[in-house]
Amino acid sequence: MTFNFAMQAIDHIINSAAKTNYMSAGQISVPIVFRGPNGAAAGVAAQHSQCFAAWYGSCPGLKVLSPYSAEDARGLLKAAIRDPDPVVFLENEILYGEAFPVSAEVLDPSFVLPIGKAKIEREGTDVTVTAFSKMVGYALKAAEILEKEGINVEVINLRSIRPLDRATINQSVRKTNRLVTVEEGWPQHGIGAEICTSVVEESFDYLDAPVERITGADVPMPYAANLERMAVPQIEDIVRAVKRACSRSARGK
Repeated sequence: MTFNFAMQAIDHIINSAAKTNYMSAGQISVPIVFRGPNGAAAGVAAQHSQCFAAWYGSCPGLKVLSPYSAEDARGLLKAAIRDPDPVVFLENEILYGEAFPVSAEVLDPSFVLPIGKAKIEREGTDVTVTAFSKMVGYALKAAEILEKEGINVEVINLRSIRPLDRATINQSVRKTNRLVTVEEGWPQHGIGAEICTSVVEESFDYLDAPVERITGADVPMPYAANLERMAVPQIEDIVRAVKRACSRSARGK
């Protein structure tokens, strides 16, 4: 029902599915998709609210995808099913009830998205914000708020966690000169940390401000609704981080 239960099968996913192709010298492929809800839902406490993007994203032999929109879900799931390697497909339960505009191109039977390619959901010039899954929507809403204050935000929907589209991220940062990463998972060894490293390695000279990371709190997820809200990133957190990156005043700085 959720990816939290994948921990009961993690040996099969990590030690069998992810390694069989390598250990058989390429003779055996494992075309399997592990699909399910990932990350925080609402009111389901610590054991059912974890984000597994960084867990599986660190493992060679796996591909890890995390859709945001209906377009992402359709195109990436088809790509995952057709791929010869094991794919971990991380959805978000909250997004199941959200409606998205869908073009005729997306509805075409031949529509499929490439694995390993991010999408620029919103073009901007002042700061790059990277996000995946539900946090893409939060980043877009934050960008609308910031636009009214004269800050032009570029929002990148990662789509693919492994392989990570480092080229698109670095190209964007070289244009905007600032970076804010957003994710629901814990801060240590997270997706944002990997993105920060990539930018420091490849685009450090282009940065005009320290990289800002927005993550979930470094605690097990609380059950109480008020504490739960404090433990996951909110739109206002992204707004404050972008303002800090752009050297604008931000409450709570």
